[in-house]
Amino acid sequence: MEANGVSIWPRMEPFLLGALQVAPSSKLNLHYLRKMAIYVRTRNGCFPILSWPMWRHIACGKLQLPEDLAWLYFETYDLLIGHTPEERLEWAECLSQCSTKSELDQQRNKLSVDTLQFLLFLYIQQLNRVSLRTSLIGEEWPSHRTRSPSPSDRESKTSYQNKNWDDQAHLSFVQSHLAEILELLVEPGQLSQSGQALRDCQVSLDAVRSLGLLLEGSVCQGKAVQPIHRLLTKGPLETQAGYSSLTRSFPLHNLLSCLQRSLTLNPFGITACLHSGKKLAWAQQVEGAMKRAKIARNTHMAPPGSKMVLMSQVLKQTLAKTSDKLTGANIKIHRCADAFIYLLSPLRSVSVDKCRDSTVVLGPVETSVHIHSCQNVWVVCMAGRIVIGTSSRCTIHALTPTRPLLLPGNTDITLGPFHTFYPSLEDHMASVGLAVVPNLWDQPLLLVTEGLASHSLNTLSSPDPSCYRLLPPSEFHTLVVPFQMEGDTCEVPGGLPPSYQAALDEKKRRIQNWQKTVIEARLSKEQKQQFQELVEMKFHEWLLETGHRQELDSLIPPTIASVKDSDGAAADTNQVNDPKHMRTGQAVGQSSMAC
Repeated sequence: MEANGVSIWPRMEPFLLGALQVAPSSKLNLHYLRKMAIYVRTRNGCFPILSWPMWRHIACGKLQLPEDLAWLYFETYDLLIGHTPEERLEWAECLSQCSTKSELDQQRNKLSVDTLQFLLFLYIQQLNRVSLRTSLIGEEWPSHRTRSPSPSDRESKTSYQNKNWDDQAHLSFVQSHLAEILELLVEPGQLSQSGQALRDCQVSLDAVRSLGLLLEGSVCQGKAVQPIHRLLTKGPLETQAGYSSLTRSFPLHNLLSCLQRSLTLNPFGITACLHSGKKLAWAQQVEGAMKRAKIARNTHMAPPGSKMVLMSQVLKQTLAKTSDKLTGANIKIHRCADAFIYLLSPLRSVSVDKCRDSTVVLGPVETSVHIHSCQNVWVVCMAGRIVIGTSSRCTIHALTPTRPLLLPGNTDITLGPFHTFYPSLEDHMASVGLAVVPNLWDQPLLLVTEGLASHSLNTLSSPDPSCYRLLPPSEFHTLVVPFQMEGDTCEVPGGLPPSYQAALDEKKRRIQNWQKTVIEARLSKEQKQQFQELVEMKFHEWLLETGHRQELDSLIPPTIASVKDSDGAAADTNQVNDPKHMRTGQAVGQSSMAC
């Protein structure tokens, strides 16, 4: 509902990138967060900035959380907030020089976060809380605060059930929990002994600034997006919210009522994008296979942090794109099958959801890559964080400065080193602040939740060997990106781990020995032709058995001379769809053995 033309909505990124997609620890419920809110305001060194040592003391000493879990929350919040690429690279440089845990702790001790925003960040972990009634009936009971979805809403919602992407769920969560959220911002002197806010208590302007982590808005449709504190301190909402310029505060009751009247669905969320987003053009499209595909974007009108590209039901296709339309966007790849997808631009985040039998190759991802409910999917990426949940038979080749997070429900996950490049890769890495070190791709963490209905304590431990493995060097191949682009990168950034490089060198030696054997056999012209035909036959059989034949066939240039974007501009995808540009590697097989 809008008040006097002013709309306020939940921001997408805190829920999309900040809320871990697993039931939260019972120690992060409102009771404990109220205690934490009082504690941080009454202890030196905790407010308004909370350092890592003080959060570790609270999390491990007071809340009895494992230190790894405490760091996971702290690190996730740090990924979410707006660091510049230069700051991220500087932090990576500091970490790369740490050779002991003591040195690593010294670097971490330098980090701090906004105390109130971090409290709100911890609170929204409840987004993926699973209640007993939900586990029994599948959906939350309707709330009088949430409107009944229209048929079009229900139709659009069937394409995504992930709450982190679901703007309807974000709105419902804020509407249902707004009073509790505001209570966390109230100063301790205005709270009862149980930690609840007194009726006549005030919320300071500085506290409302922290609320900007979750909420933003605009004066009217089409106007610039503004932080929540600006909307509440001028214009029509100033009086409704009861703002006093003398005390620089709001009466809690007035503020709550004003926000509840003004809350509405995010106009840049997934619902709006599905209903009215622009189509995204691709250089390769086969009419029959693309009829079911749904590809939409809001990048032409959404502000930074709300840009998204949605891809759903891409079947038996190779899609490739490098474009400013992708840069800084949150990408959702949903229900794709037998597809080969290349998104070769610097990205904000990527979710690969309910896909199967597909390959996804990504440009550098500033925050996280989340792989959820996938089967037999191959993902090649470098990202601030890698998260894998309820997936099976998936292989992830990654470069990441944080430990890959394995959520419950995974089986047969393979982790391997990042093993490809394209000409502009290093420029893209610099633009999002990703460095080649530290690289923790082979040090995963397993997040175990014991009893979703009872909200038992989450624990982090060494991963169960039955749910993942590190790729054996003997099975390792490099990937070749089969498109011609501009740029200077000509090798895998940072190189390969020694054992994997040694395995590649051994394969090259075997190929050279094989070629030498063929030469020394002194075959006649007729024998050479027969031998060549035999090798090619076996190679094509291998292509069919492994599915790589489909990948090669999909690289054949389309008959259409050019592809136009929906607005009439030529598609800005730099490609040469010619297999001769592909080098020997997993993408095309060891074809040079036919020599």
